[in-house]
Amino acid sequence: MENTPKQLRCALAVALMVAAAAPTRAIESKVYETAVRGYPVMRDASGQRIADGNFVQWIEKDRLHVQISYVGDNGSRMEETIVMKQRPELSQDSWRWRELDHGKPVRTFEVNLISGAATASKLEKGEMKRWSETLDVVPGHTFAGFGFTMAAKALRERLVKGETVELKGVGFTPQPKLVTVALSYSGRDTVRMSGRAIPAEHYVVHPKIPAVAKLFVKVPDAQIWLTTPPAGFLRYEGALAEPSDALIRIDLLPGGPSEAATPVATSGTRK
Repeated sequence: MENTPKQLRCALAVALMVAAAAPTRAIESKVYETAVRGYPVMRDASGQRIADGNFVQWIEKDRLHVQISYVGDNGSRMEETIVMKQRPELSQDSWRWRELDHGKPVRTFEVNLISGAATASKLEKGEMKRWSETLDVVPGHTFAGFGFTMAAKALRERLVKGETVELKGVGFTPQPKLVTVALSYSGRDTVRMSGRAIPAEHYVVHPKIPAVAKLFVKVPDAQIWLTTPPAGFLRYEGALAEPSDALIRIDLLPGGPSEAATPVATSGTRK
């Protein structure tokens, strides 16, 4: 960021490193994850297929491991790996994102959510640049990537009652950053994918960016849809990896057309 104007650097620092006091309540899971395999699909914001996915989840040494990979027709490959602890409360141990182009590394983001050690590498103008930070993480209240889907599932009862839960999130710009996010419930939707209309619950991960910083940086919300209970992943919409990336959609079911979710009419008020 040597060539970034000082005013912009300050705004980015304020926007992405501000963090409110973490909630004192532990995130307790009532339903524990086990071994799962699935074949999601990555699409662009309009629903057009970008890459085919492979989802694998297993238990090893009292930890939940999740590995998600996507392979595109253009030679791209993306891999996301997380490790979670489920007992006595939910917490995320680590997160890693790796992107390759025809087998060559393009960018890698990684964070240890226990120690706070975070690193990033990204190919820019033919040169691999690297960043590292030690972030002030709060174990059990700091998440990254697919970890927020796990948090939404564990917090479901609190969220559907109208509570907004503040957590910390790790993002990359590509420099590692810590930001406060608000996780909330946005109501019942119908999600259309693979020729089916599926009832879903809609959750929003909203980065809390100060108004002055919004003049310089835009961090989009992440949208998560879970199946109606028992809750399971159905759809994700948000930036691919960095806030400046194009918005993408991850659908649980491959094949067939994919459409935007539509709200279910209720007597209540949606957020």
